[in-house]
Amino acid sequence: MSIQIPPSAVIFCPAKVNLFLAITGIREDGFHNLLSVVAPLDFGDHLWVEPGEPGEPDHLECQNPELETGPSNLVLRASSAFRKHRELPFGLRYRLIKRIPLGSGLGGGSSNAASVLRLLNSMVDDPLSMNELKEIAAELGSDVPLFLINQPAIMRGRGEQIEPLPQSAANRLSGRRILLFKPEFSIETAWAYGCLAANPLQYASPAHCEEKLNQWLHSTQTIEQLLFNSFEAPIFQKFLTYPTLFEILKKNDETSLLLSGSGSACFALVMEKNVPVPLITTIREAWGEEVFIVESTIL
Repeated sequence: MSIQIPPSAVIFCPAKVNLFLAITGIREDGFHNLLSVVAPLDFGDHLWVEPGEPGEPDHLECQNPELETGPSNLVLRASSAFRKHRELPFGLRYRLIKRIPLGSGLGGGSSNAASVLRLLNSMVDDPLSMNELKEIAAELGSDVPLFLINQPAIMRGRGEQIEPLPQSAANRLSGRRILLFKPEFSIETAWAYGCLAANPLQYASPAHCEEKLNQWLHSTQTIEQLLFNSFEAPIFQKFLTYPTLFEILKKNDETSLLLSGSGSACFALVMEKNVPVPLITTIREAWGEEVFIVESTIL
C-alpha cells in the first residue's frame, strides 16, 4: 500500500444548523430516533495536518485552551478509528483553529472528525468506500456521518441514516443568509435528551413529521415553513433568556428564529443580503457584549 501525502494539508470543517429537528422517541439501544433537515455553513473550523515520524503518536494542538486535546477529542478518536482499518506508517500532527463554539449544537467536533476521515482516506491508494466511512463515522457520533457529504441532507435513525436533500429543495436553501448567536453558557446534549425522555409527551409524532417534511419537499415553500426543533420546549422552559429574546426579536422584525441542535446556539434566517444592524444590536443588549455572533451562509 502506497501513501500519498503532501508536506501539510488544511481542511475546512463546516458548522451546521438543524433547520428541522424532530426527536421521535427513545430506542432500545439507548439512543434516540430523529428526523432532521441539516445544512452545512460557510462558517467553521480549520484543521492543519502534517506527517510526523514513524512510530510517533498522533498529536493535536488547538488555540482554544478550553478544548480537550487528549485522546478523547474527536480529531484523535477519528484518527485512531481510521488506523484500525488502514495502517499509516507515520504519526500525524494536527493543529485545530477552533471557531465553532464548544457546546453550541453547531456540530464542531463531529465536523472535525468527519474531515479527518475524509483526509486520511484520500491519502490511501485503496480508499474505503463511503459506506465504510459512514460506519466508522457512526461509531464516533450521531452527527459525524452528516459531514462526510457536506451538503444539505435529511437525517434519520439516530443520525447515521443520511440522505442528500433533493436538488430542488437544496436550491431553496443554498445561499440563504444566517445569523448565528450563542449565549455565554453551553447546554449538555445528554441533559437535553434526558429532559425529553423524562416527559415522553414531548416526543414528536414520526408519521406527522414525515408528512410535514414530505409536503415541504414537494412544494415551493421556503425553509421558514418547515422550521422546528423538539429541544426548544424543554430548553426554553429552563432557560428563560431564550423565549424572552425571541419574543423581542419577533416583535421588532419578521425574522425567523430557531435553536440549533440541542443548543446553546440559535440562528436567525435573514432575507436581506446583509444582516440588519438592529438585529445584532438587540441581541447584544439582551445577552451582553460577550455574546457570540457571526454571519454565515448555507452552502
